[in-house]
Amino acid sequence: MRPSPTLRALARDKPRPAVDPVAVLREFTGGVREQAAPGEQCEMCAVPIGPKHSHLADVQAHRLLCSCRSCYLLFTDGGASHGHYRAVPENYRFNPGFTLSAAEWDAMGIPVSLAFLFYQSDQARYVAFYPSPGGATESLLDLAGWNSVVAGDHLLQELTPDVEAVLLRRVDDGFECYLVPIDACYELVGLVRQYWEGFAGGEEVWRRIDDFFTGVRERCRG
Repeated sequence: MRPSPTLRALARDKPRPAVDPVAVLREFTGGVREQAAPGEQCEMCAVPIGPKHSHLADVQAHRLLCSCRSCYLLFTDGGASHGHYRAVPENYRFNPGFTLSAAEWDAMGIPVSLAFLFYQSDQARYVAFYPSPGGATESLLDLAGWNSVVAGDHLLQELTPDVEAVLLRRVDDGFECYLVPIDACYELVGLVRQYWEGFAGGEEVWRRIDDFFTGVRERCRG
């Protein structure tokens, strides 16, 4: 069996020409059937779906699958596949009590002001990624300090492994912390990959990042 691309493999991808966020997300999932264009078919039952659709996580293969609503609902409790497939949740939450020191952030080896972390169940550990012009780049440094942060924050402890992530944005006076579906993080990765220019990214990419976080905050309130 040909192995599906893992998050680590995606982190090694070279920069590509501009693509839309949905296309990047589909690349992370390991591709689509040859006869299907991105966003057109459910990858479980092959029925047509629109560009706005749900996702399932193939936990064992470390990939996301585009899904119709019926297939998505089938796996919302994980029982239908004994945990092999999990529906990616759709709720967004803001964590107002989150605290992280600058030293703890630097220890994670994140060179930009954005990062997302989630618990990968098959490795029994947290993994940290940040958006880059080349895709999602994994921090390979020791995340022992992050485990201490989680231990002191009950909201972080409620995250569902593999399908929910902590999305962090560093600001002047600290950090914004959001608890989001994992596919939202790869939407952000797609934006950065598409619009980043030069060394600092350029005005366009940061405007789009601001718009993305505005949307995240609106979903949290909703």
